Amino acid sequence: MAWSDKFKLKKGLVQALNEAGFTAPKKIQQKTLARINGGQDVIAVGPEGCGKTTTYILAALSKFNYTPDGVPKVLILVPDKEKVEEVIAKIGQLNKNKTLSIVPLYVTPGTEAQMDALADGADIVVATPDRARAIYLKLGLDVNKIELLVIDDAELIVKQGLQLPVTELADSIPKCQHLVFTEVLHERLNKMIAPFMKQPAIVEVEEIGEPQFNTHPQMLYLLPNFGTKVNLLNLFIQDEELFTKVVLFVNTRLTAEKLYKGLHDKKSTVALLNPWLPGVDGFTSLPEFKNAQTRVLIVVNDAEQESDLRDIPFLIHFELPVEKETYIRRMISDAPDVENETMAITFATDLELSAVKKIEQATGQKILSGELPEDLIIETERRITGSAERKDALAKADDNAPGAAFHEKKASNAKTYNYRAGLKAKMNKKKNH
Repeated sequence: MAWSDKFKLKKGLVQALNEAGFTAPKKIQQKTLARINGGQDVIAVGPEGCGKTTTYILAALSKFNYTPDGVPKVLILVPDKEKVEEVIAKIGQLNKNKTLSIVPLYVTPGTEAQMDALADGADIVVATPDRARAIYLKLGLDVNKIELLVIDDAELIVKQGLQLPVTELADSIPKCQHLVFTEVLHERLNKMIAPFMKQPAIVEVEEIGEPQFNTHPQMLYLLPNFGTKVNLLNLFIQDEELFTKVVLFVNTRLTAEKLYKGLHDKKSTVALLNPWLPGVDGFTSLPEFKNAQTRVLIVVNDAEQESDLRDIPFLIHFELPVEKETYIRRMISDAPDVENETMAITFATDLELSAVKKIEQATGQKILSGELPEDLIIETERRITGSAERKDALAKADDNAPGAAFHEKKASNAKTYNYRAGLKAKMNKKKNH
């Protein structure tokens, strides 16, 4: 499909696209450009490489005639300096209007040079939210004539905790169109953009190819925070008949120590791989663990470590490793055996969903979502300010002892899970181990 008239792109832009090798629109451009040109707010969700950056650059360049006035019409917010430079380069590749002034803003010692560049005239500003806000508060960034606000890699902006600068800048713009581009859409991101998005169209593009490997069955549990992850882990581990052997992956020694202490306090048989603490149970290799009575082995994620995970009934990723290749290597099943298959379970928060998407894209397989147990206690994130409130909280924690982070299951709900029928059947087979 060639670039059609319905996208309302200027001839110079179409020529630049063809010269750059973009001879036809990608799926995300087919689904969004007409809406964007119509002035609608859009939330576009798609994986890396699906064409999100090109999409909003086309929208930005379409805002200008050949006589720009040097006052910002487009503000593009991205997570970091590297992304600012990438977007600037992409604009240069597609922009035929050499009178346009594009100004980058990112954190660097001093703001004077960037404020001078804005004062000299800026039509498109590409910025990190914190630096754009800082210069705006110094009256160096004029947002009164902005017609298009773009937020790219929005999930990373949320992960970096830059929601406040984004919302303050959006609130400061009198009236404009809003475009949000992200790899995943979740509650925290929705909370950031909801105040300024006006009945947005949500467009989602998934580009998952053919399966690349034979993998273990996988299940994803989406959880709101660390404390709820701990509670779900405790529910699982309490089922001694089903979870007979578990390798539990975490990212840091601090997390490993917390989980070891909590599980150990509940009298679960648990150990660390290559222990670094004195007086704790541990093993120096997987074969040792396989031949021992210990049920749970906590492993700190290490991309360099090769482990033989065969014949382990359950692999639980409490946290996803930094490198997706580490996770994928563990999931590959050389000779799947229905009777002795390994089940891989992943706990993820909103902020880890982008890592899950990258894994799905790399493996060509969707990870099924699991239903949460009815008796799972969902932790709330709250701050305790008064001393009386702090004492009450400590008293409640004591009531739940041992292990304040863990909670006993209700007797009426013991060993009940909302598993789908197929998963329940698979998991029941683990009792043969």
